[in-house]
Amino acid sequence: MAQIVVNIAQQRLLLKTGAAEHEFAISSALNGLGELEGSECTPRGQHRVAAKIGGGLPLAGVLVGRQPTGEIWSAEAHANMPQRDWILTRVLWLEGCEPGFNRGRNATGQLVDSMRRYIYIHGTPDSEPMGQAKSHGCIRMRNTDIVALYNLVTPGTPVLIKES
Repeated sequence: MAQIVVNIAQQRLLLKTGAAEHEFAISSALNGLGELEGSECTPRGQHRVAAKIGGGLPLAGVLVGRQPTGEIWSAEAHANMPQRDWILTRVLWLEGCEPGFNRGRNATGQLVDSMRRYIYIHGTPDSEPMGQAKSHGCIRMRNTDIVALYNLVTPGTPVLIKES
């Protein structure tokens, strides 16, 4: 079975599929690591791919609320909506596997649920830098890279997000 390992310090995603390995540049959260709802941080720990969304969309196809909008990202659209968090091409929706850490609520009752926080691995405009923390919590990838990753994993694929 495949396994995804996200290394935040290196800003890299490694997909292990049996003897083969595939490595991709990523962009994690500008706010760093953390699990709390509203933090805009990338959650740590063991996750799994809960759902694959966007199969068949063209490169740079726009998704909002996990639904294709029919739009294709363009530099002009980006200039008209510079604050929009562009979710493009494909989405791997992550579910935390560690109750009280990245699933459900923590010991003080705060929501730390990666799935309810809508944490994804997804495509982003090619104008956005990779190798730098710039996202709102998700793991961003180049559009061609997210298509390659999407095609190699299934729901249930383990995902480990680690600091280094």
